[in-house]
Amino acid sequence: MGNLFCLVQVDQSTVAMREKFGKFVEVMEPGCHCLPWFLGHQVAGHLSLRLQQLDVRCETKTKDNVFVNVVASIQYRALADKANDAFYKLSNTRSQIQAYVFDVIRASVPKLLLDDAFEQKNEIAKAVENELEKAMSAYGYEIVQTLIVDIEPDEHVKRAMNEINAAARMRVAANEKAEAEKILQIKRAEGEAESKYLSGLGIARQRQAIVDGLRDSVLGFAVNVPGTTAKDVMDMVLVTQYFDTMKEIGASSKSSAVFIPHGPGAVRDVASQIRDGLLQGSHQ
Repeated sequence: MGNLFCLVQVDQSTVAMREKFGKFVEVMEPGCHCLPWFLGHQVAGHLSLRLQQLDVRCETKTKDNVFVNVVASIQYRALADKANDAFYKLSNTRSQIQAYVFDVIRASVPKLLLDDAFEQKNEIAKAVENELEKAMSAYGYEIVQTLIVDIEPDEHVKRAMNEINAAARMRVAANEKAEAEKILQIKRAEGEAESKYLSGLGIARQRQAIVDGLRDSVLGFAVNVPGTTAKDVMDMVLVTQYFDTMKEIGASSKSSAVFIPHGPGAVRDVASQIRDGLLQGSHQ
């Protein structure tokens, strides 16, 4: 119906190329336009001014001979004031952009090691954007932004990198665990040494208390019973303690059988041994 009345509608964010007998006349903006087709006027085509995105996947090799797939995302749009160049000068815009992206990536990535390629994604993207901007501006296109969205090594390489990373982390964990065990052993040894030291002090004080008590008992008995010597009193005290010990062993429900030589001579020997032990303890 529009062609019948020589009217043409151009949608928003779109421009149309007007030709007369095959020759470019003007760029028609969005809106309604009179197009007398009977005078040779026609619409050659439409061009979108919207922002467009092209994802390019490029396989290349790094400096350390690792093959990677680099995925670049190119955001571009046609310039309204150069719409005729964008429409007439390029037959396949996406293929042209893809060719430039391949060229820049395959010139930049082989200069970098794999780890450096991951770290310098922004520099690679900037190089691609600069090259595209210089090339595509002559054809009426603006490069809005270029992103390197992914650098994907071969699956075997990724597995090896993960194993190296895991091994490094396990090595750090093993060192930390060994250091913790070392600290525990040192603290345990210090605790045992302190415990033995305190136990030794306790035993020494116990022996000293026993010696002091026996000495006081001997001196008190000798004063109250004239004619007795210190040796007599000591023997009597030791024999009394000997029988008390035998009584406690016999009265205990959990005691095992104990065979001790018994008799006057044995008692004398026991007393002599106890006395010698106590005297040695007191001298220490």
